Amino acid sequence: MNFEKMRESDLEALRAICGEARVTPRDEIGEDFCHDELGGAYSRPDARVCPLSTAEISAVMRYAFERNIPVTVRGGGTGLVGGAVPLEGGILLDTSMMTNILELDERNMTLTLEPGVLLMDVAKYVEEHGLFYPPDPGEKTATIGGNISTNAGGMRAVKYGVTRDYVRGLEVVMPNGDVVQLGGKVVKNSSGYALKDLVVGSEGTLCVIAKAILRLVPMPKAKISLLVPFPGVEAAIRAIPDVIKASSVPTAVEFMEREVILAAERFQARKFPDNSADAYLLLTFDGASRQEVDLAWETAAKTCLGAGALDVFISDTQERNESIWSARGAFLEAIKASTTEMDECDVVVPRSNFAEFVLYSHRLQEKHGVRIQSFGHAGDGNIHIYVLRDSLGDEQWRKTLSAVFEDLYAKARQLRGQVSGEHGIGCAKRPYLAESLPPTLRAVMRGIKSVFDPKGILNPGKVV
Repeated sequence: MNFEKMRESDLEALRAICGEARVTPRDEIGEDFCHDELGGAYSRPDARVCPLSTAEISAVMRYAFERNIPVTVRGGGTGLVGGAVPLEGGILLDTSMMTNILELDERNMTLTLEPGVLLMDVAKYVEEHGLFYPPDPGEKTATIGGNISTNAGGMRAVKYGVTRDYVRGLEVVMPNGDVVQLGGKVVKNSSGYALKDLVVGSEGTLCVIAKAILRLVPMPKAKISLLVPFPGVEAAIRAIPDVIKASSVPTAVEFMEREVILAAERFQARKFPDNSADAYLLLTFDGASRQEVDLAWETAAKTCLGAGALDVFISDTQERNESIWSARGAFLEAIKASTTEMDECDVVVPRSNFAEFVLYSHRLQEKHGVRIQSFGHAGDGNIHIYVLRDSLGDEQWRKTLSAVFEDLYAKARQLRGQVSGEHGIGCAKRPYLAESLPPTLRAVMRGIKSVFDPKGILNPGKVV
């Protein structure tokens, strides 16, 4: 696409919309706004603009559309695939200052809020009112707008589903500045195409999310976690289907290996409850009563022991829960701190093929002479595999990373999996998405993009 280069007059026009303090020119933009969490993609925007309202977003988009200036929307910048990196420069539309919770409707059990509210603040706010927002991505400092844009999943997806399942309505700004309402507080809706659901997971390539209406559920009255060590990876993973069908569905089924646990211990300078086994399952159960939860975990514990588990540790105290879950939340940062650079493969495969994929990834370490670490949401088949650079030189790292990813995505296709389970496509995974889709579907996606965004100014170079 041929976009217009920004001029001083464009900055003045943006300042007239948002005020001088909320428009930052290229030379004054900090490095953090040129990349995301992993930093594999890097590009500097020509202007960072921080709107405070739907009206300001609309005015910025209308101006950018008329001038043919590219716009990339950014929330917390916690993405891992370059989705919020402004590859074509232009305007970085930073919604992180839009942090208002606008309405808690306890009768309809919905929460209306702006896109810059942090996930951890959503959870805390609704819990104070005895309500529960189930989506639980690992990065709690991500914004709700970012979660919606990537259809983030997280650890509780096995029981509760993903972000899309909890978005009732959206107020969005189209590339030409028009403001549109999608969905609302209604529970059922068969009124034409499900455009709201299409926008969820579109990574800022179709429109800009200005407000969201989230669905809430009652807060579970009881919950408990089990840490289950196994003698090997295969035994741990092969126990998962039996655990899920043995009793009530677990809230979370997390898979972790000893190397990652040790990395988290070093990173946090804090001991994990047990680090002697090669592989672990972390199971969580919640429910409306203690009796319901006790029945569920007792059945799961017997199932695990029958499948070869070495022990079952019950985490029913605040201290033990904190030691387990703080370590689980630190896995990504711990792995990152253990190497010079890394990249991630975020595939999802059918649950029945999870063990085969994990074991295959282990064999790639020897094949390619590189260190690979992994953990994941075993209950829904989503595995996070990290390829670590360590001391590899630039050229060797590029070649090795490409070869490992080619093998991983080819295996995922063979097992009827998908390129991304929750982190999205961005620019980093775009080639692998193209390989995984037939020409007809790629054409449909490009057609959808062109209808929403005829000039292609929104987040160019991403997804399709």
